[in-house]
Amino acid sequence: MSKRKVRKYDDEFKSSTVKLYYESGKAYEQLSKDLGIPVSTIVGWVNSSKYHNKTRPNQALCLDTLQELNRLRKELKDAREERDILKKALAIFSTKT
Repeated sequence: MSKRKVRKYDDEFKSSTVKLYYESGKAYEQLSKDLGIPVSTIVGWVNSSKYHNKTRPNQALCLDTLQELNRLRKELKDAREERDILKKALAIFSTKT
């Protein structure tokens, strides 16, 4: 039996591979053939938060999206408060005296 050869890659190479994945639009298998890296290794790097956040394009949200997100969060908070009040009122009025 032959021993498995463990390859080490530096962080710069990993980041550039993830960046290449997003920018080229190539499949994992094609990148694997091009770079000579196992597919599972590339998938792990792409899914890793360590390299994912640095190189993912279009990550910043536009101002309109942020405003809508804040509006929806406030609306959800209000709906939860109303629900909790109604639950308490139901509990009070449904108890037998």
